[in-house]
Amino acid sequence: MGWFDFARSPKAGAQETRTIPLFPLNTVLFPDGIQPLKVFEQRYLDMTARCMQAEQPFGICLIDQGSEVGSAARPHQIGTLAQIGQWDMEQLGILTMTVSGGRRFRIGETRVLDNQLLEASVTLLDDTPVPLPPSGQRLLPLLRRVIGDMGAQRMPEPHRYDDAAWVGYRLTEILPVQALAKQKLLELEDPLIRLEILEKFLDQRKLLD
Repeated sequence: MGWFDFARSPKAGAQETRTIPLFPLNTVLFPDGIQPLKVFEQRYLDMTARCMQAEQPFGICLIDQGSEVGSAARPHQIGTLAQIGQWDMEQLGILTMTVSGGRRFRIGETRVLDNQLLEASVTLLDDTPVPLPPSGQRLLPLLRRVIGDMGAQRMPEPHRYDDAAWVGYRLTEILPVQALAKQKLLELEDPLIRLEILEKFLDQRKLLD
């Protein structure tokens, strides 16, 4: 099994640990999500080059304290594996790319390298498949409209409308809320609770049919 398969296809009950480089950002990546990135700091250019060469993912985490540039930021403890997809360097020293979200992880021990790159020992978390409950059907018309508007590049197939976790992640991505609120929804272990929160939020704003 390659790293890409490992990142996207959890085994039931698995408690896998890995050491990976981290990319703390002011955004949240969700499993199966697509995120465009612009990389220009040398530490991250080196990191992405190594990841592409080894066909390995890195970790994206929301910043808790610090900033995206300069000294290593302190990330929130739950993040998502990021697998590099398309990339380009039209301008020397500036790498543009898209990454796809794999499994969530929990950060254990971390260390800051001399170049301020953050590495961490992480435990990979499972999203056990949970069927979308009948109450969750109310969310699907809105999600289908959004996916139709955004297109396959941002919302690629397969579209798993019967998967409670997948539906919840896709809706959370598009919410007009602060990144910290999205982080809290990412951290939830129960996809049905996530759906309940989303339904209440969207219902209050009269966004559901």
